[in-house]
Amino acid sequence: MARYTGAVCRLCRREGQKLFLKGERCYSDKCSVGIRAYAPGQHGQGRKKNSEYGLQLRAKQKARRFYGVQEGQFHHYFEIAERKTGVTGENLLRILESRLDNVVYRAGFASSRAEARQLVGHGHFEVNGHRVDIASYLLRAGDVVTVCEKSRGLDKIKAVVEANSAHPVPQWIDLNRDAFEAKVVNLPTRDQIDAPVEEQLIVEFYSK
Repeated sequence: MARYTGAVCRLCRREGQKLFLKGERCYSDKCSVGIRAYAPGQHGQGRKKNSEYGLQLRAKQKARRFYGVQEGQFHHYFEIAERKTGVTGENLLRILESRLDNVVYRAGFASSRAEARQLVGHGHFEVNGHRVDIASYLLRAGDVVTVCEKSRGLDKIKAVVEANSAHPVPQWIDLNRDAFEAKVVNLPTRDQIDAPVEEQLIVEFYSK
C-alpha cells in the first residue's frame, strides 16, 4: 500500500494543529506547528476563505492524517461505519481507534502511529497469543495485545515503554506495563476519544 513519504510536519501545519505524527518531537520546542503556525508553501500565510466543502474536506483529511490511513481504506471504513447501527461518525472513529497500530500507540508501546505500524509489521506483537503483523487489524472488546516474548528485551521497545510511562492511557485500555500487555476493555465511546476530529463534517463530505 502506498504511503506518504514527505515531511510529516507539513501535514500538521496544513491542518493548523498538532497531529502528533513524530512522537516526542511533537511535545518539544522543536515542533514545527509552534515555530511556524501557518500552512506550508509559498502562499501559506495568505488569507483563505473556506467554503462548506472546504471545511468538510479538511475534516476528512485531518482524520486520515491523524490515524495514518490512506484514502481508499478510510472510505472503506466509512462504508462499514454507515452500515452499523448508531451514529455513523462515532462508528467511524471507533473503527479507527480499534486498529492494532492505534492501540499499540495508545498503550505506549510506540512513540507514534507510524512507529507502531512499523513495529507491528516487523512481527513484534501478538493478539490473544497469536502473532499479528497487520497494522490495520481491527480489535474487539476483550482482545489482549502483548509484546512478543523475544521482543521484550529489545532496547528500542524498552526505551519507548519507559519514555511513554508518563503519558496517559485511555480508559478503554487496561495496560500492564510490567507484562508488556494491553487489554481492550471495551471499544471507546466518543467522549473517550481525544482525536481532534469533527466527524459530522466527514459524514457530510461523503454524503454528497
